[in-house]
Amino acid sequence: MPAKVDTTELPARTTGAAARLAAAHAAEHPLKLYGGWFCPFVQRTWIVLHEKRIPHQYVEINPYNKEPEFLALNPRGLVPTLAVPVDEEKKGKKRRPLYESAVICEYLNEAYDDETKYGPGLLPKDAYERARCRLWIDHISNKIIPGFYRFIQHTPEKEYSIDEARANFQGHIKTLVKEMLENENEGEESGPWFLGQTFSLVDVMLAPWAKRLFLIDHYKPGGLGFPAAGQAGSDEEEKVWARWRKWFDAITSRQSVKDTWSDDEQYIAAYKRYAEDTTQSEVAKATRKGEKLP
Repeated sequence: MPAKVDTTELPARTTGAAARLAAAHAAEHPLKLYGGWFCPFVQRTWIVLHEKRIPHQYVEINPYNKEPEFLALNPRGLVPTLAVPVDEEKKGKKRRPLYESAVICEYLNEAYDDETKYGPGLLPKDAYERARCRLWIDHISNKIIPGFYRFIQHTPEKEYSIDEARANFQGHIKTLVKEMLENENEGEESGPWFLGQTFSLVDVMLAPWAKRLFLIDHYKPGGLGFPAAGQAGSDEEEKVWARWRKWFDAITSRQSVKDTWSDDEQYIAAYKRYAEDTTQSEVAKATRKGEKLP
């Protein structure tokens, strides 16, 4: 079971835009999302619910001090957890849990596929393109995100340097961006997303960490070190970082991303212990051990 740690320094609830969204989804509903406001994996799920306009109830919990009722639903005790109504009338008389944010997001995309009600799907209809998206979702989940935590949890006594953490993280970002560039038609104005003009789950999977990148600039010596326009050192590197900025500006301006975000100051407080490498979250502990993230 995840360790219980003191979270009294942190706000107990969402703030800002996320608080308004949570209030709008506070009423009882058969489909329930259990989440913690500062968790990026929760934000992934919340973005999909927002994008698809899926009716639901948002339930804020303390992921470090879980109530027995929540653990009865999900003994693993991790957020996000989606409580899915499985009774015949879908009234919530009986619910079963789903967890793992990528799994939940794919479930919501498949289960709520009526485009007249829930908007366009977030994965391509073409089987190959759908599989390609899943490959790059895997890259995000198993390369970029672990690189983010390895970077922000760096402290001087680590066996790797801050420059190594920075280069590692930048390399994983560039690998993703090069895939975007390779699939654009030369001479055409591309859209900002992984799939050009089409917003997809690939974009959703990285969005919460894109919003949190400012924390590395805030806490780590030398910050992200992403080159500004004209400072990348070569034409090829300029193209890569220009495409990154295009994607980054689009994702951080996306309404579903903004509406699931609390005030910046709350994240600065929440991630201080990551920057000091003292937090006892399951993600942080896995990062210290060099293990796969939970």
